[in-house]
Amino acid sequence: MTRREFRFGAVVRLADSARAWAEKARMLEDSGFDILFVPDHFVGPRFAPMPALTAAACATTRLRLGTMVLSNDYRHPVALAKEAATVDLLSDGRLELGIGTGWMRMEYDKAGLTFDPPAVRVARLAEALTVLKGLWRGGPFSYSGEHYRIDELAMEPLPKQRPHPRILLGGGGPAMLRLAAREADAINLAVQVRADGTAPSEADAGVAAFVRKIDLVREAAGERWTTLDVGTSVQQIGAASRLGEWSAANVGPQAETPQVLLGSVEERVDKLRYWRDEHGLNYFVLHNDRDLDDFLPVVKALAGT
Repeated sequence: MTRREFRFGAVVRLADSARAWAEKARMLEDSGFDILFVPDHFVGPRFAPMPALTAAACATTRLRLGTMVLSNDYRHPVALAKEAATVDLLSDGRLELGIGTGWMRMEYDKAGLTFDPPAVRVARLAEALTVLKGLWRGGPFSYSGEHYRIDELAMEPLPKQRPHPRILLGGGGPAMLRLAAREADAINLAVQVRADGTAPSEADAGVAAFVRKIDLVREAAGERWTTLDVGTSVQQIGAASRLGEWSAANVGPQAETPQVLLGSVEERVDKLRYWRDEHGLNYFVLHNDRDLDDFLPVVKALAGT
C-alpha cells in the first residue's frame, strides 16, 4: 500500500470585505493547510471563483488555490483555459483546477441552462479536459468533438505550471471516477447524485459503497495510482447532532467514512490515519469553514506526515 503524505484543504465561500478575505487566506496558510478552495454555484452566498482566488493569491505566498469544483457546463473550456492560465501565472503556479460535470438541477433551471443526462455531461467534461490540456500545451490547437470545436487556437499567456495546472476531479459515479483515474492529478470522492440532479442517491451511501469507489479508482488508474492524491470532503466534524443535515454527501449514512469525523481530536486523527494507511486516502478537504475550529487540531496533528 502506497503511503502518501497528508494534504488538507478548506472550502471558503465568502467574506465581508477584501481585508477579511485576505485574513482568511493567511490564516489557512499559517495553520498547515495546503490549499484554499472556492465553490462554484450561482445560488447562495459565495464569491465567484476566479476573482476570489486571485485575491487570495495576492494575500499569500505559499497557499495553493483551487476550485471545489467548477461546473463544466457553466463555462466554455476556451474561456476557462484563459482564466485558469492567468490565475496560475499571477499566483506563481499555485492553481489547482477542480472541475466536475455540474449536478444541481435547480441551479440549471434557474439559470436557463439545459440539464443533460449524466452520460452526456460526463462526455462533455472529458472533451473539455482535452481542450484545456491542449490549449495549455501552447501553440495552435485544434479539436473536433461532439461538444466542442477548436480551430488552430493559440493561447497566451500559458500557465506557470507545466505541462498544466494540477487538475482535481470530483464525483461519485463509475464513469466519472474512471475519467478522473485517467485524467486527474487529484480526486475528491463524493456520493453520487441522482440522475435528476435533486439529491444524493441513497443507493450510493454507506461505507461499502465508499470503499468500492476507492477500489474502482485504484483499478482504473493502474500505474497512475501511486502518483494521485485521492481523498474526500469532510462534511461533518464535531457535533453528532448535525448528522441529519442535508448535504451533497448525505452525511448520516456516511458516518463510518472519513466524510464524518466525530469524537475526540485523537479519534478524528486516528480515523484519518486509518483511511490513509489502509485505503490510500491522503487528501481531505473541509466542506465548510464554519467548522475550522474543530478541524484545525486534526490538521496540526497530521499535516506533513
